[in-house]
Amino acid sequence: MLAPSFAFGSHIIDDMDAFAQYLDIAQISSEKYVLTIDDKTYNIHYGYHGSFEVNLEKIEEYPKLSFMEIIPERKSIQITMESVPSTSIFWLRLPFDVISAENAQYRLVIDGVDTQYDLIKYPDNYALGMMIPKDTKNIEVIGSYVVPEFGVFPIMILGITLVGIVYLARNSRFFNTRIN
Repeated sequence: MLAPSFAFGSHIIDDMDAFAQYLDIAQISSEKYVLTIDDKTYNIHYGYHGSFEVNLEKIEEYPKLSFMEIIPERKSIQITMESVPSTSIFWLRLPFDVISAENAQYRLVIDGVDTQYDLIKYPDNYALGMMIPKDTKNIEVIGSYVVPEFGVFPIMILGITLVGIVYLARNSRFFNTRIN
């Protein structure tokens, strides 16, 4: 008798409140760039090829990321490559609280050229995969939202200042002087 060549999976925990974070292989096997914005850090995981395809004997043949930054005016993440010795697969994980795009419609620009990409959704981020040509220098991922340049505290100070100016303008003799 032959064993069946298929298997089924189902939820084995009835209590859905008993949910544990899944172990993400990308967080274990990938490289990580730490972005610091308004004294808060964000981990941007990235890599080349598949998770287990990196050959340590040929590591010098893989691209090297130099720098990553948020460009608030463009609502984008700018990635500067140190070197790209040959056309390669490059992927990065985009946390929703760092950058997001309406209907997951990001725009990817590699060295000034609009480029297609693959996108996979995870619970708290998207994995964006792309082919980067040899000698790529700049990669820009444009969304509809990026982490604000200014945090909540400076915005609160600005709001309080504006309310104070309006209050003084209404109650000051200087502004209420009438000329007949």
